[in-house]
Amino acid sequence: MAGEAKTPAIPSYRSLAALREAARGCTACPLHEAATQTVFGEGPAHARLLLVGETPGDQEDRIGRPFVGPAGKLLDRCLAAAGIARDQAYVTNVVKHFKWTPRGKRRLHAKPNAMEIRACRPWLEAEIALVKPAMIVCLGATAAQALLGAQFRVTRRRGEFVPSPLARLVMATIHPSALLRAEPEQREAEIERFVADLKVAAAALEKA
Repeated sequence: MAGEAKTPAIPSYRSLAALREAARGCTACPLHEAATQTVFGEGPAHARLLLVGETPGDQEDRIGRPFVGPAGKLLDRCLAAAGIARDQAYVTNVVKHFKWTPRGKRRLHAKPNAMEIRACRPWLEAEIALVKPAMIVCLGATAAQALLGAQFRVTRRRGEFVPSPLARLVMATIHPSALLRAEPEQREAEIERFVADLKVAAAALEKA
């Protein structure tokens, strides 16, 4: 995966479908070399809520859709508990190609670096510009720092709305994959806290 990233030249697309098709051929960073395919965002073209995660996982890479693996299933459960319909939200990731390291026959998720995030950012910005959501919820530190600045800390500002030119309402919380990594005795409590963050988002979205 050696190589340098280049910022893709993205013209003004009039639809998400056209943008998604263009992203299929993206070679702006070396991640495309080991990924099965580009995993673009999905959801209503003008969703009021846009959820941003970090990067596709193994199942997302194979299927070609965001948040369909274990973390995605948990996200669905938590959204439902918060009164948010998954099919009414636009769901995407900061990085559109799966970054992984081999572990026997398994492909383990690896965190994208600053160069890879920078190379992929124009696609995310174009998605946001087309969807024009009323609210953006950043799931995890990678998404939050990509959109809100490198100094942003989810641990300090989790669940609160922060000013941003990207949308009227912008919030950060943890990524659902972090819940899967939590100790068993703490997991349900952490899930409840995550749902509480989503309930705050849902209530604010109703008033927006």
